[in-house]
Amino acid sequence: MILREFLKTKQLTKRAITDIKFSGGNLLVNGEKETVRRKLSDGDRVSVLFPEEKPSEGLVPQKIPLDIVHEDEHCIVLAKPAGMATIPSRLYPDGTLANGLLHHLQKQGLSSTIHIVNRLDKDTSGLMLAAKHRFSHSLFSVLQKQAGIQRTYTAIVHGTLKQEAGMIDVPIGRKRDSIIEREVREDGQRAVTHYKVLEGKKEYSLVELKLETGRTHQIRIHMSSIGHPLAGDTLYGGSGALMGRQALNSSVLTFLHPFSKQKMKFETALPEDMRKFWEETDSLE
Repeated sequence: MILREFLKTKQLTKRAITDIKFSGGNLLVNGEKETVRRKLSDGDRVSVLFPEEKPSEGLVPQKIPLDIVHEDEHCIVLAKPAGMATIPSRLYPDGTLANGLLHHLQKQGLSSTIHIVNRLDKDTSGLMLAAKHRFSHSLFSVLQKQAGIQRTYTAIVHGTLKQEAGMIDVPIGRKRDSIIEREVREDGQRAVTHYKVLEGKKEYSLVELKLETGRTHQIRIHMSSIGHPLAGDTLYGGSGALMGRQALNSSVLTFLHPFSKQKMKFETALPEDMRKFWEETDSLE
């Protein structure tokens, strides 16, 4: 087997190999630099030296408290609070989770840019996964396409659902004349959400949701499409009178670690604002 084919078996993409070749990385066989055409023999030791990563010029490291649930040399799992954007944008140029994560990595002496695996809306709280280097990110991306990363959300929605469990399979696309909103569209991308009612009250329901696809605002749009928008989600029909943001939390994250091959599972409790709101709904009945 030649080196190029061997690297493919280790899930290094053609793009990654090209990047190594032309951007300052190296391929070593038994400690010697080699090309991808080198023929390998039993017992050869292959080393891959990736090019040094450089953060985006627009991303400034900031000392921001991070709720780190798990961290190893390849990935980091964080619990993001509601109200914090994941990455900088025109509306939120700094103070984001990415700014804080960059500071955290640099404090460890790592030269890495930010590799967010699953992004959360600014006002959605809960578990997020980030890779600590580009190869890890590449492996997680493959895992994501193979449905190897499962996310379970907890939401408080308006009304009582007729079915205790079900699946919503309707396409989602960008809403015309809006850069933020999405909507159910026949020409949109397929989107599938599975839901299960955990507890029901007269005015609200506590619902568990699992994503089969990962479209922007998917849960919010899907629940609104069946007449049960999220509490606090004023963008998609929910009331913001008693809940100041969409009542949505990423509660469980599971994946097969691409390096250790261990099954990883992380859980987080409902954040204080959602817990308090749910408890206080008793007085509204």
